[in-house]
Amino acid sequence: MDRFCLTDEQWSKMEPFCLGKPGDPGRTGGDNRLFVEAVLWIVRTGSPWRDLPPWFGKWNSVYKRFRDWVKAGVFRRMLEAVAADPDLEYAMVDATIVKVHRHGQGAKGGLRARRLAAPRAAGPPKSWR
Repeated sequence: MDRFCLTDEQWSKMEPFCLGKPGDPGRTGGDNRLFVEAVLWIVRTGSPWRDLPPWFGKWNSVYKRFRDWVKAGVFRRMLEAVAADPDLEYAMVDATIVKVHRHGQGAKGGLRARRLAAPRAAGPPKSWR
């Protein structure tokens, strides 16, 4: 896989918050950047964990590691570090890309009382009137 979501600058801000660095006591994780990219792939695609592509590793291992990091608050600290310097490249919003739903376009709304078909059905056909 040659394409990542994270830029090197973003990763350099997030890397200090990762668990399982080589200098940490206990078990060290695999490639932390690949793991974070796997989580971002899940978020970006909306796919279930079982559909994680094999180049990210076994889906169950990635999921268990994700749960450990969530419980430890790692992602919260990472996102706070990255959020301090927002990338406004995609923040330009105008009417060409955002469309109002038809219910919000100013048309009359609300419940309307409709005539029932029963009174007409009781009378003579329209052609006789």
